[in-house]
Amino acid sequence: MEKVEFVQQMQRRTKDMALRVIRLFRSLPKTDEARVIGRQLLRSATAVAANYRAVCRARSQAEYFAKLSIVVEETDETLFWMELLTEAEIVPVVKLQNLMTEATELLSIFSTARKNTSTDKRS
Repeated sequence: MEKVEFVQQMQRRTKDMALRVIRLFRSLPKTDEARVIGRQLLRSATAVAANYRAVCRARSQAEYFAKLSIVVEETDETLFWMELLTEAEIVPVVKLQNLMTEATELLSIFSTARKNTSTDKRS
């Protein structure tokens, strides 16, 4: 897969994940805890997509690394909020399993990309 194809695929995947979280948020129970956790999930999942787009526009290796680090953090946070929704029994785990798998895969990809960004190449 060419780099351009890979970048476009990652942009699609992160945006799709954000859209799936938006739909999940709309379906959450109307309880205080579901709203609080849901808003946090909504914020972090949409931040993954937005910040990955920023990664693709980085003007330097240092900016690329910094923005990719934000994507890693936001993806991990997204997973945390989904875990909390399931462990607090707000949402059944079967309803979130595919979304959690996607977030885990994205986290692995972004973490590897960050790890492979050599610190001595950053400017």
